[in-house]
Amino acid sequence: MSDAIGNDHQNHANRSLLETLFGCARPVIAMMHLLPLPGRPLYESRGGMAAMVDALRRDLDILQDGGVDGLLFCNEGDRPYSFRIDRAPVAAMAAVIGELRPHIRLPYGVDMLWDPMAALAVAQAVRASFVREVFTGVYDSDMGLWQPDAAAALDYRRQIGAENVRLFFNIEPEFARPVSPRPIGALAHSVVVSSLADAILISGAMAGAEADLDHIREAQAEVPSTPVLANTGVKVETVRATLAVADGVIVGTGLKQDGYTWNPVDAGRVRLFMDEVYAARALVGPRS
Repeated sequence: MSDAIGNDHQNHANRSLLETLFGCARPVIAMMHLLPLPGRPLYESRGGMAAMVDALRRDLDILQDGGVDGLLFCNEGDRPYSFRIDRAPVAAMAAVIGELRPHIRLPYGVDMLWDPMAALAVAQAVRASFVREVFTGVYDSDMGLWQPDAAAALDYRRQIGAENVRLFFNIEPEFARPVSPRPIGALAHSVVVSSLADAILISGAMAGAEADLDHIREAQAEVPSTPVLANTGVKVETVRATLAVADGVIVGTGLKQDGYTWNPVDAGRVRLFMDEVYAARALVGPRS
């Protein structure tokens, strides 16, 4: 196979997933952060579920009108995070997304921190296109020793008939460090070949912290046919440089009022961010 044909094949592989899901190369996936769910310490029972739906509907309208390409629903308010999520938050998250579904015009995913089984269950119930989770590795984390089980998660996906739900593997989880660090490229190759990742996510140390662009490059070099996205810390000031490298971005904090994770989405920030995205896309095409 010539180099030109090989590069065309790699480009097609990257486009086929992202363009199938989001309708474009180098997509912007915007976070839909839920308020704390029932059963979690910060849940506000006075406003209840209605307040949660109202807050998300406001963010939804701003993000869709602002031109983002996809959405990711996440229980960001459920601090402290847990490895095993109880039934009430799972049911509540599915109910909230279900209530919003008639208004959603974009592809969307689900992330339940940090329980892949719960994320898959909700994704299947609400007809989501993908999940974002940590599926592999062993970590020393803020939540204690963290040891996800990719085989169990993929078995569960099969059992519930959710094979069409794509798996976005966060291989540098926030608030954690690997017990035995491995080169990012080797890790990316392993999770694609052995754990069947559909896409790779590279994160910073916490929500709002920038991902290391060199780590994105290292992962891409090892998995040229798998999309590699920046998962945290993308801002209006950095999105051009990030999209010059990454196959797409997931953004939350950078679109919030005052750049604060727990605030509502800011329409002005969304417009400025997407202006930079369009400029970036005009300069770079799909990864070669």
